[in-house]
Amino acid sequence: MPGREVLPSTLRRSPAKAQRTWEKTHDSAAETYGEGERAHRTAYAAVKNEFEKVGDHWESKGRKGPSDRQAAGGGPERRAPTAGGVDANATKDHLMTVARRLDVPGRSRMNKPELVKAIQKANNQKTAKARGR
Repeated sequence: MPGREVLPSTLRRSPAKAQRTWEKTHDSAAETYGEGERAHRTAYAAVKNEFEKVGDHWESKGRKGPSDRQAAGGGPERRAPTAGGVDANATKDHLMTVARRLDVPGRSRMNKPELVKAIQKANNQKTAKARGR
């Protein structure tokens, strides 16, 4: 199935470049692995290399590179928890800026791992709200 037809809603609300990245990677992965979870995981990995999830959409990170431990290590045999689109490798200042934009309560007292988890939770809530849940 073409990537355009299965484009996730968070990416539909994102910049065209993020959409193109997901679609091209998905289509290539679907040819290689078949349609399904692996093609979707591969497409998200490509998006996470240049974009981070902020609320209910994806925004450019301004740099290329892995967004968390799983992305840096990669491979199915080396499973590590992902940060769900949050750029866990960003500076604490950047994470504070994102947390401020998402109005995360208690952010000033959080350390970096706590900020990542709080941003991930806020992103999930905003996405659910955007999807009408």
